[in-house]
Amino acid sequence: MRISARRRAEMGMISGYSESSRPDFKIKGQFQDVVQIGSGEPLVLVPGLAGSWKLMYPLAKRLARKHLVIIPTLRGDSNPLSANKPKEIADLSEDLGLTIEALGLERPLVMGVSFGGAIALEYAVDNPGKLGGLVLYGVDSSFRMGFGASIAQRVLERFPLPSDNGFVNQFFNVLHGRKPEPGPLTDFIVERCWETDQAVMAHRLRLLENFDVSDRLWRVETPTLVLAGTRDVVVPLARQRELARTISGANFASVEGAGHIGFLTHRLEVAKQMAQFTRQLRRMYC
Repeated sequence: MRISARRRAEMGMISGYSESSRPDFKIKGQFQDVVQIGSGEPLVLVPGLAGSWKLMYPLAKRLARKHLVIIPTLRGDSNPLSANKPKEIADLSEDLGLTIEALGLERPLVMGVSFGGAIALEYAVDNPGKLGGLVLYGVDSSFRMGFGASIAQRVLERFPLPSDNGFVNQFFNVLHGRKPEPGPLTDFIVERCWETDQAVMAHRLRLLENFDVSDRLWRVETPTLVLAGTRDVVVPLARQRELARTISGANFASVEGAGHIGFLTHRLEVAKQMAQFTRQLRRMYC
């Protein structure tokens, strides 16, 4: 049986993690698991609500052609039973800052996606001038929980579910912005998301309910790029455009046909936007 070129490319992008290195150090008395891949200018990639660093790996491989990509794990990824749960997004923002400091990074470029974008945005608001650049995908200054997300949160909180649960997998499918094409990439997304404990997912959804930096965006002094998928139904395009308008000097770009996880399904386009933004940063700082 012959495999199409597209299918081979997808399988190659999601296979194996052997190219990465994993330095570990302690933050607040707990070991911090950090994945590094590639070489070049440092880029800190903050993962989203589920899937940990593994879900970010296909994009990281693409970006690692020009960057040393650093993906920190979030509280709950390695030890979901830990009592040291974040009480608000600001706690995870502080973790991000401690990781940057522990790795000796000076004004790095940071990209956050969805939940990770909220963490990165919180950090930029609280630490003006400490980042060399900020890229946000699928992010708003506050997250308004839709009806579907609210139901998913309640289900995750109250009922232990198998990884093949059709109801919650439909919620994952919404992240595509359309019915996803069956194949290895779609399977990869569902499998990686289910590797995150469902109680951790529910807790992070609660944190997003209380996240709001809309009255502090004036504090962002970092050159910023807001990327939005045109089919994002979790954080609609118009809200992300408004976020870019509100942050002084921010750039906005859309990714045609991409949903909330366009950083995976449209990673080539996202990488191109990142490369263009990086060139702008170089000209700015030279």
